Amino acid sequence: MFYWVVKAILWPILRFVFRPWAEGVENVPKEGPVILAGNHLSFADHFFGAGFLPRKVISLGKAEYFTGRGLKGVVSRAFFSGVGTVPIDRSGGKASEAALRTGLRILRENQVLGIYPEGTRSPDGRLYKGKTGVARLALESRAPVIPWAMVNTFEMMPPGRPIPRFGIRPGVRYGKPLDFSRYYGMENDRLVLRAVTDEIMYALMELSGQEYVDKYAAAAKTETTRAARENS
Repeated sequence: MFYWVVKAILWPILRFVFRPWAEGVENVPKEGPVILAGNHLSFADHFFGAGFLPRKVISLGKAEYFTGRGLKGVVSRAFFSGVGTVPIDRSGGKASEAALRTGLRILRENQVLGIYPEGTRSPDGRLYKGKTGVARLALESRAPVIPWAMVNTFEMMPPGRPIPRFGIRPGVRYGKPLDFSRYYGMENDRLVLRAVTDEIMYALMELSGQEYVDKYAAAAKTETTRAARENS
């Protein structure tokens, strides 16, 4: 209920101020489990990507959003709960398995799960290599995968910018469902998981028009930070 209250208040404001646009909304099933697999350009992605859909979109967010103290912590928990975020531990290992189980639970409940295979926001607006967790979710749940491509949100609100730029219209393109039925029962095959993930990333590249980089975004961020230190 809180999700719909927040959306009823926030979405009309976002539409009036930023005039977002969307293509392919009809590609998202109106019922049943759905995986929305998207590129990740900005903190604003989830708001504009989910805003056009009549269904609640649940995303997996870092647990730190829900563990803050004081007034700031209360506001953070309320906000992220209101926009459909479920807290997960992203430290890897067993935590990654727990995140997978959480995603599968959401899909078993016939809900819409929004996930960003890159694992973090793009540091420069390019599309980076996807992590294979999205493939495991797709094959284990057998839910349809809809590519979910954000456009212009990097230019509007890149990582590190707390206030969006006005005058830039963000957009979202929902692609047609990807069929991975030929891989069902092979969710433990690493080569299959990589093939499924790469197919999803290729679809996102085509929808978004981004340049693709065959490395993980987190690694690119680390390299950029190291280079900046060396040059300072």
